[in-house]
Amino acid sequence: MSPHSTPIVDVETDLALTEQLLAPDGTRRAHQLLDPYVPDLDAEALRALYRDMVILRRIDAEGVALQRQGQLGLWAPCNGQEASQIGTARALRADDFVFPSYRETGVIYARDPKPADFVRMWRGEEGASYDPAVMHMAPLQIIIGAQTLHAVGYALGILHDGADQVAVTYFGDGATSQGDVNEAMVFASSYQAPVVFVCQNNHWAISEPVSVQAKYPIAGRAPGFGIPSLRVDGNDVLACLAAMRWALDHARSGKGPAFLELVTYRMGPHTTADDPTRYRDNAELEAWRSRDPLARLEAHLRAQQELRDEHVAAIQADADAAARDLRAACLGMVTREPLAVFDGVYAAAHTGLAAQRADYARYLDTFEEA
Repeated sequence: MSPHSTPIVDVETDLALTEQLLAPDGTRRAHQLLDPYVPDLDAEALRALYRDMVILRRIDAEGVALQRQGQLGLWAPCNGQEASQIGTARALRADDFVFPSYRETGVIYARDPKPADFVRMWRGEEGASYDPAVMHMAPLQIIIGAQTLHAVGYALGILHDGADQVAVTYFGDGATSQGDVNEAMVFASSYQAPVVFVCQNNHWAISEPVSVQAKYPIAGRAPGFGIPSLRVDGNDVLACLAAMRWALDHARSGKGPAFLELVTYRMGPHTTADDPTRYRDNAELEAWRSRDPLARLEAHLRAQQELRDEHVAAIQADADAAARDLRAACLGMVTREPLAVFDGVYAAAHTGLAAQRADYARYLDTFEEA
């Protein structure tokens, strides 16, 4: 597809510049490029996608609650971005390797995690993550955009091995202003690396609107690096799934990297340390609330008489169970003693490590005295 050259001026213009299969009211739309990538999506498959998004939203809400209750140090909500994460993640093969940012709770969910895998890092526990070798997913990346370079490096390794995996990296609109993202695209294009760049444009890089750093659609930048791109309605789970299948097919077939811009919206704060009411207009929030990805698919399924109240009740019960499992896993974690951070750093103890341990012990003692 050709990159769009129309400047973004408002919500309606923004969405008009996206590829779409489901309209906000749930109406199914034909699309010449995307339709061939979703011929298998029958009612059962659509209900499964709906179930994924409902469970993800419930897990996300539980993560916020756990942080507010002092059980987690931080949480990065993904409310509103369920379609972009579930749609793309469900297109992946099990051995495709993901390099996420810190907001990809839905991608974790789609990789068959254990309940503790969602919160271990945010609680600061030993291990700090899930097992990347099992999940085929790198640890959540806090440094903005750094994971794109890691993804390209992994993709170069795929080329070296002659394998047919694809490396996939997720990042936000703010990350596209980082040098790392642009450098990663240079290398990916130059070496025709099998990597898919997934930009979730949720309109806010902490307190800065995307209009400050991107007057034109972000997807239009990728062709300048020689990378084909699509700009997709990120609240349309069908379009996200189809677009990701297109991108994966492109990369897996030896044609090099592909780029997706998923136009969505962060409904909550940047993290639980943020207060979006200080910089975001409530009218904008409400405008995007009417484009809710869950309500959109539900409307489509109900119009087709393929989603009944008993379906919804069963899915909600599954979501509540997932939240209970998450809470139990979080509260059941046993935190190591602080000085245990020095254990296993070196194969054998030495005087430098002993001195550091002693210094840290004295520091900890000051809290007991206080």
